[in-house]
Amino acid sequence: MEDYNKVIESLGVRYIKAKNLVLQQPFTVRNSYDVGNNLILLHKGRITFGEEEQVVEEGEMLFIPGGRATKVNYGDSAGKVITNDDLISNKDKFFHSNSDLDLIGDAEESHSFVSFEAKVFDSVNFFASLDVPAFLISNNSKLGNLIIKVVEESLQELPGRERLITIYTENIVVEIVRYILKNKMFVEQLATNSTYFKDPRLIDLFNYIKENIGGDLSNKVLSNVANVSEDYVGQYFKMLTGINPQDYIEYQRMERAVFLLRTTKKSIRDIGKEVGYKDTAYFCRRFKMMFGIPAGKMRRRESAMNI
Repeated sequence: MEDYNKVIESLGVRYIKAKNLVLQQPFTVRNSYDVGNNLILLHKGRITFGEEEQVVEEGEMLFIPGGRATKVNYGDSAGKVITNDDLISNKDKFFHSNSDLDLIGDAEESHSFVSFEAKVFDSVNFFASLDVPAFLISNNSKLGNLIIKVVEESLQELPGRERLITIYTENIVVEIVRYILKNKMFVEQLATNSTYFKDPRLIDLFNYIKENIGGDLSNKVLSNVANVSEDYVGQYFKMLTGINPQDYIEYQRMERAVFLLRTTKKSIRDIGKEVGYKDTAYFCRRFKMMFGIPAGKMRRRESAMNI
């Protein structure tokens, strides 16, 4: 239990967005994807997910880890099948965003969701690092109430709004971890993740990569940071994290690129250079390969999602 307390204490949680949505027409998105983690509370209607189309009952929650593409169906399964790119570009055709507090939970075919980041030592995406699929959360009214509270706060301009949203979002993350532990889910993955807190050299590597994301992050440089040999540093990193360091570095660079695309007006060329890619064309190819959409469309994502 001590290791899991360390997991929770080490998590840096950042709220991204929250909404109450009403379905406009049934559809299936075959590769629903987001960089942030998404927790969806079904109020009324029908949602299924995964290739086996597991049913989310009213009052249950669907958790989709960040970076994990998942098939999700909203409403009648006979609706049209679209891609995640289609959904981003045309979301107002499929959902109406409700801003009336009195209607939250009452509209037919409606759900609320909260999107957030949860990073170990502000470096590793915790739920993504577990490499688990989307999963169902049931019989947890406390977690459902927290989602509604975040949505309600997000719709009001009240004093202390940001503070409460932060507190509620952090509570959501704790409750999800508790649910996983209580139901003995992903036991092996959690045991592996506990190694993050037993070797300070690994934390040094995480921090160095974060602070030098646009610089030289070759295995030779990393070996000096961790004080291990250049030949061994890749094996060492993979042994503790399950991935090799260069794959991890590319993921961190792309995450930073997404942040810059969403929050700045810098050109794609400049963003690529800032996160360590001298060749813009190569950066664009890798970006599309990782996220499934071009960098330019990711830049328009925020405005398209805010229907």
